Amino acid sequence: MEKQTTLASSASLKGTSLHTGEDVTLTIHPAPENHGYKFRRSDLPDEPIIDACAQNVKLVERATTIIQGNVKIHTVEHVLSALCGMGVDNALIEMDANEPPIGDGSAEPFVQLIKKAGIAEQSSPRAIFEPKDPICVETDKGSILTVIPDSKFRVSCTQVGPEGRFTQFASFEITPEIYEKEICRARTFVFYEEVKPLMDKGLIKGGSLENAIVARGDQILSKEPLRYPDEFVRHKILDIIGDLALSGKRLSGHVVAVKPGHGPNSLLARELQKSHANLLAMAPRPTTSSSQVLGIQEVMAILPHRYPFLMVDRIIEMPDDLHATGIKSVTINEPYFQGHFPGHPVMPGVLQLEAMAQVASIVMMRKTENTGQIGYFMSADEVKFRKPVFPGDTLFIHVEMMKTKRNLGKAYCKCVVNDAVVSEGVLLFGIINR
Repeated sequence: MEKQTTLASSASLKGTSLHTGEDVTLTIHPAPENHGYKFRRSDLPDEPIIDACAQNVKLVERATTIIQGNVKIHTVEHVLSALCGMGVDNALIEMDANEPPIGDGSAEPFVQLIKKAGIAEQSSPRAIFEPKDPICVETDKGSILTVIPDSKFRVSCTQVGPEGRFTQFASFEITPEIYEKEICRARTFVFYEEVKPLMDKGLIKGGSLENAIVARGDQILSKEPLRYPDEFVRHKILDIIGDLALSGKRLSGHVVAVKPGHGPNSLLARELQKSHANLLAMAPRPTTSSSQVLGIQEVMAILPHRYPFLMVDRIIEMPDDLHATGIKSVTINEPYFQGHFPGHPVMPGVLQLEAMAQVASIVMMRKTENTGQIGYFMSADEVKFRKPVFPGDTLFIHVEMMKTKRNLGKAYCKCVVNDAVVSEGVLLFGIINR
Protein backbone atom coordinates (compact mmCIF):
# COMPACT_ATOMS: atom_id res chain seq x y z
CA MET A 1 0.00 0.00 0.00
CA GLU A 2 1.32 3.44 -0.96
CA LYS A 3 2.20 5.73 1.96
CA GLN A 4 1.62 9.46 2.23
CA THR A 5 4.58 11.77 1.67
CA THR A 6 5.64 15.23 2.73
CA LEU A 7 8.75 17.36 2.36
CA ALA A 8 11.91 16.34 4.17
CA SER A 9 12.77 19.99 4.96
CA SER A 10 11.76 23.55 4.13
CA ALA A 11 12.98 25.39 1.06
CA SER A 12 12.38 28.90 -0.32
CA LEU A 13 12.06 30.57 -3.70
CA LYS A 14 12.00 34.29 -4.48
CA GLY A 15 10.62 35.99 -7.57
CA THR A 16 7.96 38.18 -9.17
CA SER A 17 4.31 37.19 -9.43
CA LEU A 18 2.63 37.06 -12.85
CA HIS A 19 -0.61 38.97 -12.41
CA THR A 20 0.10 41.35 -9.51
CA GLY A 21 3.76 41.96 -10.43
CA GLU A 22 4.78 41.92 -6.74
CA ASP A 23 8.01 40.53 -5.31
CA VAL A 24 7.29 37.41 -3.27
CA THR A 25 9.10 34.75 -1.28
CA LEU A 26 7.50 31.31 -1.29
CA THR A 27 8.56 28.63 1.20
CA ILE A 28 7.38 25.04 1.17
CA HIS A 29 7.28 23.33 4.57
CA PRO A 30 6.75 19.73 5.72
CA ALA A 31 3.22 19.01 6.97
CA PRO A 32 1.64 16.22 9.06
CA GLU A 33 -0.28 13.27 7.67
CA ASN A 34 -3.75 14.01 6.21
CA HIS A 35 -2.88 17.72 6.05
CA GLY A 36 -3.13 18.06 2.29
CA TYR A 37 -2.10 21.34 0.65
CA LYS A 38 -2.56 24.61 2.50
CA PHE A 39 -1.30 28.15 1.98
CA ARG A 40 -0.17 30.52 4.75
CA ARG A 41 -0.02 34.29 4.24
CA SER A 42 2.89 35.40 6.42
CA ASP A 43 2.37 39.02 5.33
CA LEU A 44 -1.05 39.29 7.00
CA PRO A 45 -1.93 39.68 10.69
CA ASP A 46 -2.24 36.32 12.48
CA GLU A 47 -0.72 34.62 9.39
CA PRO A 48 -4.00 33.02 8.23
CA ILE A 49 -4.02 29.58 6.61
CA ILE A 50 -6.27 28.75 3.67
CA ASP A 51 -7.17 25.29 2.35
CA ALA A 52 -6.25 24.52 -1.25
CA CYS A 53 -9.64 22.96 -2.00
CA ALA A 54 -12.26 23.20 -4.72
CA GLN A 55 -14.83 24.92 -2.48
CA ASN A 56 -12.45 27.86 -2.05
CA VAL A 57 -12.02 28.49 -5.80
CA LYS A 58 -13.68 31.82 -6.54
CA LEU A 59 -11.94 33.29 -9.62
CA VAL A 60 -10.65 31.41 -12.67
CA GLU A 61 -9.66 34.07 -15.22
CA ARG A 62 -6.23 33.11 -16.63
CA ALA A 63 -5.39 31.58 -13.25
CA THR A 64 -7.00 29.79 -10.32
CA THR A 65 -7.68 31.95 -7.26
CA ILE A 66 -8.75 30.54 -3.90
CA ILE A 67 -10.46 32.66 -1.25
CA GLN A 68 -11.36 31.79 2.34
CA GLY A 69 -12.91 34.56 4.38
CA ASN A 70 -11.07 37.69 3.26
CA VAL A 71 -7.80 35.86 2.46
CA LYS A 72 -6.89 35.41 -1.21
CA ILE A 73 -4.26 33.36 -3.01
CA HIS A 74 -3.89 33.92 -6.76
CA THR A 75 -2.43 31.55 -9.36
CA VAL A 76 -2.13 28.42 -7.22
CA GLU A 77 -2.06 25.93 -10.11
CA HIS A 78 1.68 25.73 -10.89
CA VAL A 79 2.92 25.06 -7.35
CA LEU A 80 0.07 22.59 -6.72
CA SER A 81 0.82 20.89 -10.03
CA ALA A 82 4.46 20.44 -9.03
CA LEU A 83 3.57 19.03 -5.60
CA CYS A 84 1.00 16.63 -7.02
CA GLY A 85 3.08 15.68 -10.05
CA MET A 86 6.13 14.92 -7.89
CA GLY A 87 4.09 12.79 -5.49
CA VAL A 88 3.96 15.07 -2.43
CA ASP A 89 0.71 14.62 -0.46
CA ASN A 90 1.11 17.05 2.46
CA ALA A 91 2.68 20.51 2.35
CA LEU A 92 2.31 23.96 3.89
CA ILE A 93 3.04 26.67 1.32
CA GLU A 94 4.00 29.96 2.95
CA MET A 95 4.05 33.25 1.04
CA ASP A 96 4.62 36.90 1.96
CA ALA A 97 2.27 38.10 -0.83
CA ASN A 98 -0.94 36.89 -2.44
CA GLU A 99 0.54 35.16 -5.49
CA PRO A 100 3.44 32.72 -6.00
CA PRO A 101 6.45 33.72 -8.12
CA ILE A 102 5.91 33.00 -11.81
CA GLY A 103 9.53 31.95 -12.44
CA ASP A 104 9.89 31.05 -16.12
CA GLY A 105 6.16 30.41 -16.54
CA SER A 106 6.42 26.68 -15.95
CA ALA A 107 6.34 24.44 -12.87
CA GLU A 108 10.03 23.56 -13.14
CA PRO A 109 11.18 26.09 -10.49
CA PHE A 110 8.80 24.44 -8.00
CA VAL A 111 9.99 20.97 -8.99
CA GLN A 112 13.58 22.03 -8.30
CA LEU A 113 12.42 23.53 -4.98
CA ILE A 114 10.78 20.21 -4.03
CA LYS A 115 13.95 18.31 -4.96
CA LYS A 116 15.98 20.73 -2.84
CA ALA A 117 13.68 20.16 0.15
CA GLY A 118 13.55 16.39 -0.42
CA ILE A 119 10.56 14.06 -0.08
CA ALA A 120 9.90 12.01 3.06
CA GLU A 121 7.57 9.03 3.40
CA GLN A 122 5.00 9.10 6.21
CA SER A 123 3.25 6.31 8.12
CA SER A 124 -0.37 6.64 7.00
CA PRO A 125 -1.61 5.11 3.73
CA ARG A 126 -2.19 7.42 0.78
CA ALA A 127 -5.85 8.15 0.04
CA ILE A 128 -6.48 7.42 -3.64
CA PHE A 129 -9.85 8.04 -5.26
CA GLU A 130 -10.73 5.83 -8.23
CA PRO A 131 -14.16 6.77 -9.63
CA LYS A 132 -16.29 3.75 -10.48
CA ASP A 133 -18.26 5.58 -13.18
CA PRO A 134 -17.34 8.31 -15.69
CA ILE A 135 -17.54 11.88 -14.42
CA CYS A 136 -18.03 14.63 -17.00
CA VAL A 137 -18.30 18.42 -17.12
CA GLU A 138 -19.13 20.53 -20.17
CA THR A 139 -19.28 24.30 -20.64
CA ASP A 140 -21.12 26.53 -23.08
CA LYS A 141 -17.72 27.56 -24.56
CA GLY A 142 -17.04 24.05 -25.85
CA SER A 143 -14.87 22.67 -23.06
CA ILE A 144 -15.40 18.99 -22.21
CA LEU A 145 -13.58 17.15 -19.43
CA THR A 146 -14.24 13.53 -18.53
CA VAL A 147 -12.71 11.19 -15.98
CA ILE A 148 -12.83 7.53 -16.98
CA PRO A 149 -12.07 4.76 -14.45
CA ASP A 150 -8.43 3.68 -14.71
CA SER A 151 -5.90 1.96 -12.48
CA LYS A 152 -3.40 4.79 -13.16
CA PHE A 153 -3.54 8.58 -13.28
CA ARG A 154 -3.50 9.60 -16.93
CA VAL A 155 -4.26 12.84 -18.79
CA SER A 156 -5.12 13.06 -22.49
CA CYS A 157 -5.67 16.61 -23.69
CA THR A 158 -6.58 18.48 -26.86
CA GLN A 159 -5.63 22.17 -26.88
CA VAL A 160 -7.43 24.41 -29.40
CA GLY A 161 -6.45 28.04 -29.91
CA PRO A 162 -8.46 30.86 -31.53
CA GLU A 163 -9.57 29.94 -35.05
CA GLY A 164 -8.08 26.50 -34.51
CA ARG A 165 -4.50 27.79 -34.32
CA PHE A 166 -1.94 25.67 -32.46
CA THR A 167 -4.32 22.76 -32.05
CA GLN A 168 -2.28 20.09 -30.27
CA PHE A 169 -2.87 16.73 -28.59
CA ALA A 170 -0.83 14.87 -25.97
CA SER A 171 -1.40 11.99 -23.58
CA PHE A 172 0.68 10.93 -20.57
CA GLU A 173 0.51 8.70 -17.55
CA ILE A 174 1.39 11.01 -14.66
CA THR A 175 4.25 9.71 -12.52
CA PRO A 176 6.99 11.80 -10.84
CA GLU A 177 9.50 10.69 -13.47
CA ILE A 178 7.25 11.48 -16.44
CA TYR A 179 6.02 14.71 -14.86
CA GLU A 180 9.55 16.04 -14.35
CA LYS A 181 10.75 15.04 -17.83
CA GLU A 182 7.69 15.69 -20.00
CA ILE A 183 5.35 18.14 -18.24
CA CYS A 184 6.87 20.50 -15.69
CA ARG A 185 9.03 22.51 -18.13
CA ALA A 186 6.08 23.53 -20.34
CA ARG A 187 5.56 27.30 -20.03
CA THR A 188 2.39 29.34 -19.86
CA PHE A 189 1.27 30.97 -23.10
CA VAL A 190 -1.04 33.67 -24.34
CA PHE A 191 -2.36 34.70 -27.74
CA TYR A 192 -1.35 38.20 -28.83
CA GLU A 193 -4.94 39.42 -29.22
CA GLU A 194 -5.61 38.53 -25.57
CA VAL A 195 -2.76 40.59 -24.11
CA LYS A 196 -4.37 44.05 -24.14
CA PRO A 197 -7.72 42.92 -22.66
CA LEU A 198 -5.83 41.16 -19.86
CA MET A 199 -3.74 44.28 -19.17
CA ASP A 200 -6.88 46.42 -19.18
CA LYS A 201 -8.24 44.18 -16.39
CA GLY A 202 -5.12 44.75 -14.29
CA LEU A 203 -3.71 41.27 -14.95
CA ILE A 204 -0.28 39.98 -16.17
CA LYS A 205 1.53 42.96 -14.60
CA GLY A 206 4.58 40.74 -14.13
CA GLY A 207 4.33 39.08 -17.54
CA SER A 208 7.18 39.17 -20.05
CA LEU A 209 8.75 37.01 -22.75
CA GLU A 210 10.95 35.59 -19.99
CA ASN A 211 7.98 33.89 -18.30
CA ALA A 212 5.43 33.39 -21.07
CA ILE A 213 5.12 32.44 -24.73
CA VAL A 214 3.15 34.81 -26.97
CA ALA A 215 1.51 33.45 -30.11
CA ARG A 216 1.01 36.15 -32.77
CA GLY A 217 -0.72 34.79 -35.83
CA ASP A 218 1.20 31.63 -36.64
CA GLN A 219 4.42 32.97 -35.12
CA ILE A 220 5.92 32.35 -31.67
CA LEU A 221 7.41 35.17 -29.59
CA SER A 222 9.59 33.83 -26.78
CA LYS A 223 12.87 34.47 -24.95
CA GLU A 224 13.98 30.97 -25.95
CA PRO A 225 12.86 28.34 -28.49
CA LEU A 226 9.98 26.05 -27.67
CA ARG A 227 10.99 23.41 -25.14
CA TYR A 228 8.65 20.86 -26.73
CA PRO A 229 7.05 20.92 -30.20
CA ASP A 230 3.66 20.63 -28.44
CA GLU A 231 4.50 22.87 -25.46
CA PHE A 232 1.06 24.50 -25.39
CA VAL A 233 -0.89 21.29 -24.74
CA ARG A 234 1.71 20.09 -22.24
CA HIS A 235 1.20 23.28 -20.24
CA LYS A 236 -2.55 22.64 -20.34
CA ILE A 237 -1.88 19.20 -18.84
CA LEU A 238 0.30 20.87 -16.19
CA ASP A 239 -2.63 23.16 -15.30
CA ILE A 240 -5.10 20.26 -15.20
CA ILE A 241 -2.91 18.42 -12.70
CA GLY A 242 -2.68 21.51 -10.47
CA ASP A 243 -6.36 22.36 -10.64
CA LEU A 244 -7.51 18.78 -9.97
CA ALA A 245 -5.25 18.69 -6.91
CA LEU A 246 -7.92 20.97 -5.40
CA SER A 247 -10.22 17.94 -5.20
CA GLY A 248 -8.25 16.94 -2.09
CA LYS A 249 -7.61 13.34 -3.14
CA ARG A 250 -4.97 11.73 -5.30
CA LEU A 251 -6.75 10.56 -8.45
CA SER A 252 -6.61 7.19 -10.14
CA GLY A 253 -8.41 7.74 -13.42
CA HIS A 254 -8.00 8.79 -17.04
CA VAL A 255 -8.76 12.50 -17.59
CA VAL A 256 -9.80 13.23 -21.19
CA ALA A 257 -9.92 16.98 -21.81
CA VAL A 258 -10.91 19.04 -24.86
CA LYS A 259 -10.30 22.81 -24.66
CA PRO A 260 -9.61 22.77 -20.92
CA GLY A 261 -9.22 25.89 -18.81
CA HIS A 262 -9.10 26.84 -15.15
CA GLY A 263 -12.89 27.20 -14.98
CA PRO A 264 -13.72 23.76 -16.41
CA ASN A 265 -10.82 22.20 -14.48
CA SER A 266 -12.17 23.60 -11.21
CA LEU A 267 -15.68 22.36 -12.03
CA LEU A 268 -14.27 18.87 -12.54
CA ALA A 269 -12.38 19.11 -9.22
CA ARG A 270 -15.68 19.88 -7.49
CA GLU A 271 -17.41 16.97 -9.22
CA LEU A 272 -14.61 14.65 -8.11
CA GLN A 273 -14.99 15.93 -4.57
CA LYS A 274 -18.77 15.44 -4.69
CA SER A 275 -18.41 11.93 -6.11
CA HIS A 276 -15.96 11.00 -3.35
CA ALA A 277 -18.29 12.42 -0.69
CA ASN A 278 -21.17 10.37 -2.08
CA LEU A 279 -19.01 7.26 -1.91
CA LEU A 280 -18.16 7.98 1.74
CA ALA A 281 -21.84 8.60 2.54
CA MET A 282 -22.62 5.01 1.53
CA ALA A 283 -19.93 3.59 3.82
CA PRO A 284 -20.81 2.88 7.48
CA ARG A 285 -19.38 5.37 9.98
CA PRO A 286 -17.61 4.13 13.10
CA THR A 287 -19.82 4.00 16.18
CA THR A 288 -17.28 3.18 18.87
CA SER A 289 -15.49 5.89 20.79
CA SER A 290 -11.78 6.43 20.23
CA SER A 291 -9.28 9.27 20.43
CA GLN A 292 -10.73 10.63 17.18
CA VAL A 293 -14.45 10.02 17.77
CA LEU A 294 -16.43 11.45 20.68
CA GLY A 295 -19.86 10.15 21.68
CA ILE A 296 -22.48 12.29 23.41
CA GLN A 297 -21.21 11.46 26.91
CA GLU A 298 -17.69 12.56 25.99
CA VAL A 299 -19.06 15.71 24.33
CA MET A 300 -20.96 16.60 27.52
CA ALA A 301 -17.82 15.94 29.58
CA ILE A 302 -16.09 18.69 27.58
CA LEU A 303 -18.91 21.19 27.00
CA PRO A 304 -21.00 22.74 29.82
CA HIS A 305 -24.08 22.97 27.55
CA ARG A 306 -27.18 20.85 28.13
CA TYR A 307 -30.66 20.54 26.60
CA PRO A 308 -31.96 22.57 24.88
CA PHE A 309 -28.67 24.37 24.09
CA LEU A 310 -26.37 21.44 23.36
CA MET A 311 -25.97 21.64 19.58
CA VAL A 312 -23.56 18.72 19.04
CA ASP A 313 -24.63 15.06 19.09
CA ARG A 314 -21.24 13.56 18.24
CA ILE A 315 -17.78 14.33 16.96
CA ILE A 316 -17.15 11.98 14.03
CA GLU A 317 -13.73 13.20 12.88
CA MET A 318 -10.75 14.74 14.68
CA PRO A 319 -7.77 14.04 12.42
CA ASP A 320 -5.45 16.48 14.21
CA ASP A 321 -5.36 19.39 16.67
CA LEU A 322 -6.78 21.88 14.16
CA HIS A 323 -9.76 20.12 12.60
CA ALA A 324 -12.99 18.48 13.72
CA THR A 325 -16.34 17.47 12.27
CA GLY A 326 -19.41 17.24 14.48
CA ILE A 327 -22.97 16.25 13.68
CA LYS A 328 -26.34 17.49 14.85
CA SER A 329 -29.53 15.61 13.95
CA VAL A 330 -32.28 18.18 13.51
CA THR A 331 -35.69 16.79 14.52
CA ILE A 332 -39.18 18.28 14.65
CA ASN A 333 -39.02 17.88 18.45
CA GLU A 334 -36.51 20.73 18.78
CA PRO A 335 -38.12 23.28 21.14
CA TYR A 336 -37.37 26.27 18.90
CA PHE A 337 -39.62 24.91 16.14
CA GLN A 338 -42.65 25.77 18.27
CA GLY A 339 -42.17 29.47 17.66
CA HIS A 340 -39.72 29.79 14.72
CA PHE A 341 -41.87 29.93 11.59
CA PRO A 342 -44.71 27.68 12.86
CA GLY A 343 -46.08 25.67 9.96
CA HIS A 344 -42.79 26.08 8.11
CA PRO A 345 -40.12 25.05 10.63
CA VAL A 346 -36.60 26.30 9.88
CA MET A 347 -33.57 25.97 12.16
CA PRO A 348 -32.49 29.47 13.30
CA GLY A 349 -29.22 30.59 11.80
CA VAL A 350 -27.96 31.80 15.19
CA LEU A 351 -28.20 28.22 16.47
CA GLN A 352 -26.12 27.02 13.54
CA LEU A 353 -23.49 29.55 14.64
CA GLU A 354 -23.78 28.21 18.17
CA ALA A 355 -23.19 24.67 16.87
CA MET A 356 -20.06 25.87 15.06
CA ALA A 357 -18.79 27.56 18.22
CA GLN A 358 -19.38 24.42 20.31
CA VAL A 359 -17.41 22.20 17.93
CA ALA A 360 -14.63 24.81 17.83
CA SER A 361 -14.58 24.83 21.64
CA ILE A 362 -14.14 21.06 21.64
CA VAL A 363 -11.10 21.44 19.36
CA MET A 364 -9.59 23.97 21.76
CA MET A 365 -10.40 21.83 24.81
CA ARG A 366 -8.30 18.98 23.39
CA LYS A 367 -5.18 20.91 24.33
CA THR A 368 -3.75 19.90 27.67
CA GLU A 369 -3.27 23.49 28.80
CA ASN A 370 -7.01 24.16 28.33
CA THR A 371 -8.23 21.25 30.45
CA GLY A 372 -10.98 22.37 32.83
CA GLN A 373 -11.59 25.65 31.02
CA ILE A 374 -14.56 26.84 28.99
CA GLY A 375 -14.88 28.50 25.58
CA TYR A 376 -16.95 31.68 25.17
CA PHE A 377 -18.23 32.73 21.75
CA MET A 378 -17.03 36.33 21.19
CA SER A 379 -17.68 37.39 17.58
CA ALA A 380 -18.52 36.22 14.07
CA ASP A 381 -17.25 37.58 10.75
CA GLU A 382 -17.91 36.70 7.10
CA VAL A 383 -21.15 34.97 8.16
CA LYS A 384 -23.35 33.68 5.36
CA PHE A 385 -26.60 31.69 5.57
CA ARG A 386 -26.93 30.00 2.21
CA LYS A 387 -29.78 27.51 2.56
CA PRO A 388 -32.51 26.77 5.13
CA VAL A 389 -32.18 23.78 7.48
CA PHE A 390 -35.35 21.75 8.05
CA PRO A 391 -36.45 18.98 10.44
CA GLY A 392 -34.98 15.67 9.29
CA ASP A 393 -31.70 17.23 8.14
CA THR A 394 -28.38 16.11 9.55
CA LEU A 395 -26.04 19.01 10.13
CA PHE A 396 -22.35 18.29 9.57
CA ILE A 397 -20.34 20.96 11.40
CA HIS A 398 -16.80 21.39 10.04
CA VAL A 399 -14.22 23.41 11.97
CA GLU A 400 -10.69 24.44 11.05
CA MET A 401 -8.67 26.43 13.56
CA MET A 402 -7.03 29.36 11.79
CA LYS A 403 -5.24 30.79 14.83
CA THR A 404 -4.83 29.90 18.49
CA LYS A 405 -3.08 32.34 20.74
CA ARG A 406 -3.03 32.13 24.53
CA ASN A 407 -6.69 32.28 25.54
CA LEU A 408 -8.10 33.19 22.12
CA GLY A 409 -9.13 31.00 19.22
CA LYS A 410 -10.09 31.88 15.66
CA ALA A 411 -11.77 29.29 13.43
CA TYR A 412 -13.28 28.96 9.99
CA CYS A 413 -16.50 26.97 10.34
CA LYS A 414 -19.22 25.71 8.05
CA CYS A 415 -22.39 23.68 8.35
CA VAL A 416 -23.16 21.21 5.57
CA VAL A 417 -26.37 19.35 4.70
CA ASN A 418 -26.40 16.81 1.85
CA ASP A 419 -22.97 18.01 0.65
CA ALA A 420 -24.21 21.62 0.36
CA VAL A 421 -22.90 24.42 2.58
CA VAL A 422 -25.87 25.90 4.43
CA SER A 423 -23.95 28.37 6.60
CA GLU A 424 -20.38 29.47 7.24
CA GLY A 425 -18.37 32.04 9.12
CA VAL A 426 -15.12 32.95 10.86
CA LEU A 427 -15.61 32.78 14.63
CA LEU A 428 -13.58 34.23 17.48
CA PHE A 429 -13.91 32.85 20.98
CA GLY A 430 -12.11 33.09 24.28
CA ILE A 431 -10.98 30.46 26.75
CA ILE A 432 -11.48 31.19 30.46
CA ASN A 433 -11.51 29.21 33.69
CA ARG A 434 -14.84 27.65 34.65
